[in-house]
Amino acid sequence: MAIPISYNLRNLRQRPASTLATALGVALVVAVLIGALALASGFQAALLETGSPDNAMVMRVGADGEISSAVTREAAAILRALPDVATGADGRPLISQDMVVLTNLDRRGQTGSSNVTVRGIDPAALALRPSVRIVEGRMFTPGTDEVIVGHRLPRRFARTEIGERLRFNQREFSVVGHFEAGGSAFESEVWGDNAVLMPVLDRDVFQSVTFRLRDPARLPQIEKQLEGDPRLGVEVKSERAFYASQSQLLSTVIRVAGILVTLVMAVGAVFGAMNTMFAAVGARTREIGVLLTLGFSPRAIMLSFVLESVLLALVGGGLGCLLALPINGITTSTTNWSSFSEVAFAFRVTPAALVAGMVFAAAMGLVGGLLPARRAAKQPLAASLRAA
Repeated sequence: MAIPISYNLRNLRQRPASTLATALGVALVVAVLIGALALASGFQAALLETGSPDNAMVMRVGADGEISSAVTREAAAILRALPDVATGADGRPLISQDMVVLTNLDRRGQTGSSNVTVRGIDPAALALRPSVRIVEGRMFTPGTDEVIVGHRLPRRFARTEIGERLRFNQREFSVVGHFEAGGSAFESEVWGDNAVLMPVLDRDVFQSVTFRLRDPARLPQIEKQLEGDPRLGVEVKSERAFYASQSQLLSTVIRVAGILVTLVMAVGAVFGAMNTMFAAVGARTREIGVLLTLGFSPRAIMLSFVLESVLLALVGGGLGCLLALPINGITTSTTNWSSFSEVAFAFRVTPAALVAGMVFAAAMGLVGGLLPARRAAKQPLAASLRAA
């Protein structure tokens, strides 16, 4: 026969100070865990949103990123002529031959600098990437020294506001617009006309070629065809798959580091729960004797105290979730280890992260409650009834 849960809830309410202190300890651990998961999820989502499953991305064979890739103009011309490339409303192929380089920009309002991606694009790039839209200013005019800047950059880097000028080598470019890109990593880049940027930045090849697939289901056949063409020397991937692979390393490191920090903090929270439950056992010696007299088994008493510890931890887990919720949407940035450029993104508190926090809280309560519950179950009936 099990002891009713109402008995445990009543006892938690009878000692509010110790219950709250223990719950707060668990809450801090859960909040840190959710924060780490939200950081990794936000970074991963930013890169995943960068790629479209309807687009194919072509780079040099063996390249692990755009920076290390090179696609010749001859290869790009062959790709442009493929019948599998979709066309836009104007009849032109939806394809962009991108030049990608890193430039070092000073941070706004503070010392230091960081790498930022500069992307030279074709005029068709906006039709190819419909999530990109100008939110302030205007699109750059092809053939001119104008660039547009992802809207996450102006708050972080100098000379990226509209009307300011960026210097690439010995040439200055005017910032004429800011753009959004659906929360993707494109929002951390500077875009300009590749026909102008390539000679300025001493590039005579493209780093990648991206095109819209007329039939996305044909991607495996297209991969086989292009990768088997000795004139090209390229690899073909879904754009979504490429950016997903770019996010794996850093997001995994963030999650592992967050879990390690959480585990260290969890030790303290577990000892806090254990001390609270030991104190509860000591204060309820006579109650335990009465429960034994009423016919409840030692096993039922042990399960009751374990359940009480888990309930206490779940209260803390709920508080931790509430503490973590305000970070959702807060923008931060980090260096993408695959491209060595800074990527700005928003913390993303997902339902999966909240569930993970509650499960971890329950696990802390279970571990912290086992020894006190075992002591409660082993108390002799006579000694319990004699307790004052």
